[in-house]
Amino acid sequence: MIKRILFFTLLLITTQLFSQRLSSSPYSIFGVGEEFGTRTVEQIAMGSVGAAYSSNRYLNFINPAALADLTFTTYAFGALNSRLNVSNSNTNQSTNTTSISYVALGVPIVKNKVGFIFGMQPTSAIGYSLIKNIRNADNQIIDLTQFTGNGSINRIYAGLGAKFFKKISVGFEADFLFGNTQNSILNARQSVALATKNVENLDARGGSVKVGVQYKHQLKNDIKLTVGGTFKLGNTTRFTGNEYLYTLVIGNQGLEVPKDTLFSGALRGNLKMPTETVLGIGLGKENKWFASLDYKTRSALNSTGFFNNTSQTFRFGKANRYSLGGFFIPKINSISSFWERVTYRAGVKYEQTGLLVNGIPNGTNFTSVNDFGISFGLGLPIGRRTLSNVNLTFEYGKKGTKDNGLLQENYLNLRLSLSLIDSWFIKRTID
Repeated sequence: MIKRILFFTLLLITTQLFSQRLSSSPYSIFGVGEEFGTRTVEQIAMGSVGAAYSSNRYLNFINPAALADLTFTTYAFGALNSRLNVSNSNTNQSTNTTSISYVALGVPIVKNKVGFIFGMQPTSAIGYSLIKNIRNADNQIIDLTQFTGNGSINRIYAGLGAKFFKKISVGFEADFLFGNTQNSILNARQSVALATKNVENLDARGGSVKVGVQYKHQLKNDIKLTVGGTFKLGNTTRFTGNEYLYTLVIGNQGLEVPKDTLFSGALRGNLKMPTETVLGIGLGKENKWFASLDYKTRSALNSTGFFNNTSQTFRFGKANRYSLGGFFIPKINSISSFWERVTYRAGVKYEQTGLLVNGIPNGTNFTSVNDFGISFGLGLPIGRRTLSNVNLTFEYGKKGTKDNGLLQENYLNLRLSLSLIDSWFIKRTID
């Protein structure tokens, strides 16, 4: 009962928590911001594999077909602390961000045959603050431009997985996207009394549908081969909002005092997401070890309206991700050693994000923003008589490059999740 109360309490406050700053990446200035993907903390520890992964108690956010293997009701909570160092050829700067990653509930409707999931998580976020200035011969700032942005796009989703013909599982997932983003450009000049500020506020609405499948084949020595795939159908996210341009006075300690509105108008835009495919293959022994390889691909996003990029500073291209990882449990039912019951996870990923940036003014060289990361994690049992776990994941990686006027991000992510196990729909017996 305590777990159920905790879950629904967190679910009620999650929307407010998602409204806080979720990203510090300067690359979140482009499009809808930094994309997070749909992965649990445990999956990220394994290099973000998931198409061929399933568990009787851990959730799988990548492939809904894995829900068919649930034996226990699982409450899942995830959080992230990200330490980000951003640098170019001249300077570097560090930031720190802490945020909620997800809240989800997985329920076995029919144990090891039919499972259901419901949850909420952010899918992308904007969180940048960039300054460009021009100095005179005396090194005094005579023109300053500040670019800032914040907000996120979130999803509420539900999924169902069912097992057919013993070896085949099929899953279905649908979500509703919502959120708000704000971008602004402030310009102040030494010789001008009033500064100007351009603000864009946008509300996002959309939805998507995903189907998944897994095939399992028993090999010798209790080793199981699993092949899986997911297909997220093409969808459109619609953005509506307003744009304002006004003058202001910048007072002490950066206090902004608005003066006159120079322009206001409506904004409209669409982002069309093509079909996204994830394919995976894995080998493993239940409650002992697992290793998997995933490949994810998606064609370029198509933007219209407000998102049409006339400045030619960025464009969208094909996105790909390669993931390799797995876990090992020395002895899941060990009585004498806590560390033998710990789940040890590790993985590596390489991702072409699909974002191409032109970092040189008036240039024509668009550079792909790629992401490489390594990760490892621990699944720490909570007590001896429960299957619940505290999961820790450490992720280190590099995103972007210093070449062609771009920025390089070096990140160290500490992720925490709780997988709390409960039993629902138990038929009680009286002796």
